[in-house]
Amino acid sequence: MVGFKNRYMVMEVFLDPNKDTGVDEPIIITQFNLTKAIKDVILTNFGECALASSTNSFQVKYVNPITKLCIIRASREEYQRVWAAITMVRSVGSCPVVFNLLDLSGSIRACRAAALKCDEFKFQQYQSLAGARLTPEVQQQMQSYLDKIKVLEH
Repeated sequence: MVGFKNRYMVMEVFLDPNKDTGVDEPIIITQFNLTKAIKDVILTNFGECALASSTNSFQVKYVNPITKLCIIRASREEYQRVWAAITMVRSVGSCPVVFNLLDLSGSIRACRAAALKCDEFKFQQYQSLAGARLTPEVQQQMQSYLDKIKVLEH
């Protein structure tokens, strides 16, 4: 029996810096928000048939709301369509966003290594910017996200 061949994309989510987040509650990037935004774009731009064929293996595997990093899985046959749809996503919830592909790999191990390296680097940047305002709760939360990456499986 042959296993499914998947592609894993490590994506960085950039929130619009011009958005006034002081008025509204801050947007928290979640697996549900990202999945809904990407599926809506697939449906709008490629139709119901493409959505049905893409959703078999499409899954947002990991999201870190602190560093805005996510891992997305798609089948080898459909990953280009999912990637194209991701580039067309303009908002998550009501917040304008832009995605940046950091790594594309065929195995979860390679993807996990790239995501871990990138997440640690981005958190170091976050720490240097936050300085003394960084709370122990945020550090503990970040450690739990790093632990989630380390145990990712199919």
